[in-house]
Amino acid sequence: MTSSLIGELGLEVTMEPENLALRPRDVRFDWAALPAHWIPGEPFATHMFNVMHLLLPEGERWFVEVFKEALPLITDERLREDVVGFIGQEAMHASAHQGAQDHLLQHGIDPAPYVRQLEWFFRERLDRPDGGRRWLVARLAVIAAVEHMTAFLGHWVLNSPKLDEAGADATMLDLLRWHGAEEVEHRAVAYDLFAHVDGGFVNRVAAMAIGFPALVWLWIRGVRYLMTVDPRCKGKARWRDLVRAGRKGLLPTVPYLVASILRYFKPGYHPSQEGSTSQAVAYLASSPAALAAEQ
Repeated sequence: MTSSLIGELGLEVTMEPENLALRPRDVRFDWAALPAHWIPGEPFATHMFNVMHLLLPEGERWFVEVFKEALPLITDERLREDVVGFIGQEAMHASAHQGAQDHLLQHGIDPAPYVRQLEWFFRERLDRPDGGRRWLVARLAVIAAVEHMTAFLGHWVLNSPKLDEAGADATMLDLLRWHGAEEVEHRAVAYDLFAHVDGGFVNRVAAMAIGFPALVWLWIRGVRYLMTVDPRCKGKARWRDLVRAGRKGLLPTVPYLVASILRYFKPGYHPSQEGSTSQAVAYLASSPAALAAEQ
């Protein structure tokens, strides 16, 4: 790993851990006391995060299946170990978010119609058993692009004190930051696997040009759906709510998102430039859920 400068926080350069072994953490979260709007007075920001509980499990299960398909093509033993660790972590992420998804039902929000759309998209639209190597490379390129997005979002949530100041539920924040820390921890694996199998610059940027709008589209559909079926919400999702929440530090700002995406198009890009492994490992060493999993 390379040294990392967390410029947004004004921190000094620190040496990153070398040869970090990726491992899944068998975390558990108790949602019994979680309120419907776990960021008090912020239904839009709450549901922007709640989409993660619906979208990410389906996406991460798809990641796992694609990576299993790519395992026979890996000739580098260290990369194989990283991919196996990545598969374990992504499977655990999907499981952890399922519990938060069930919490929505308890508050009168049925996620099933939106989840069925996601299942169709990932399990049928993106599943082509006879696609051959080119289809595998295309999917690996898309996953590498999505993992870039999850890495900078993971970095953001690890450095989001305004969520604490707003009174966001501590258990939900631990889930988001545990997940975000692991996304930063394994941020280079998907890219390195794609580079190992193909690595073409055109394929890389084309995947981001396709993957980012697709992810935004899925996220918008999810937020609109949750705001519509939530019996506590009187209005629809509005883009000015996104801008307002960003200004309050409750969500990433649009300029932050755009700048993060543009970095991926640089010829010399590598995921090690995103976030800090040291910071991620430090959070995982203090996360209540991760600590409980060690016992």
